Amino acid sequence: MKVKKNKNDIVLQVFAYLFIGFIGLVCFYPLLMTLSVSFSSEKVIALNGYSAVPQGFTFDTYIWIFGNSGKEILRSYGVTITVTTVGTLFALLITSMLSFAVSITDLKYRNVISFICNFTIIFGAGLIPWYYVCVNFYHLKDNLLGLIVPSVFSVWNMFLLRTYFKAISQSLYEAARIDGANYFQIYTKIALPLSKTPLLTVGLMYALQYWNDWWNALMFISVKKLWPLQYFLYNILSNVNAISSGRVPAGAAAKIQLPSETVKMAVTILTIGPIIFAYPFIQKYFVSGVMTGAVKE
Repeated sequence: MKVKKNKNDIVLQVFAYLFIGFIGLVCFYPLLMTLSVSFSSEKVIALNGYSAVPQGFTFDTYIWIFGNSGKEILRSYGVTITVTTVGTLFALLITSMLSFAVSITDLKYRNVISFICNFTIIFGAGLIPWYYVCVNFYHLKDNLLGLIVPSVFSVWNMFLLRTYFKAISQSLYEAARIDGANYFQIYTKIALPLSKTPLLTVGLMYALQYWNDWWNALMFISVKKLWPLQYFLYNILSNVNAISSGRVPAGAAAKIQLPSETVKMAVTILTIGPIIFAYPFIQKYFVSGVMTGAVKE
């Protein structure tokens, strides 16, 4: 039977759509302006400023970027995709296993483990000891592990997953133990299938962290062929800014005119573009996980 809506419900629904639409436009405008400026003429931008509509529409900025560094950019994309995929899966495995372990109420020393993890949030050894351990103990210099291992675990994400694992009825674990299952089987057969929502959420956090990371490359990677996308584009932007500000050998700045403002926007689009195109596919699985968690008892 179809329920008839009264006037108050209709007004509230219209207001909700208008309000959400307004918020969406406010969030979309900076992206639209960034895309517009990246396709605009540098001279027109210098005269008229930024605009949501391309001024003097041209592909010159992208032609310049890919013409000078096309192969390197594609290689950097490959490095970033590899690091993001492997790092996210590895981080999810480690984080979920530790989270499940500390969520077991009868685990010996679970409070000690939680305290040690929590202690690292409040107190840290500092940059120099961290760098020394990563380079001299883990040998992360100039290899892909240097882009993966330092960011492979987050205490915040661990506590987030632990809270959700603890919300699962302990009677399910007890029944599985009575049937002869060990804790690893309980983890893979019960805990993980019932935890799609937090796993997808934490996985998205790790993926964005790896995709946007340039700090690890700055610290550990000196070989150009191993530069991830963010660090490679950061170097392009730094070189353009240096040339545009005249920090080059005498006489060179007068001969070189680079589109500094449009390069900034083009670099931004190249960085976030794949994430924007991939999000609709990610959202499908994320919503599926949310719905699964919504009906969990």
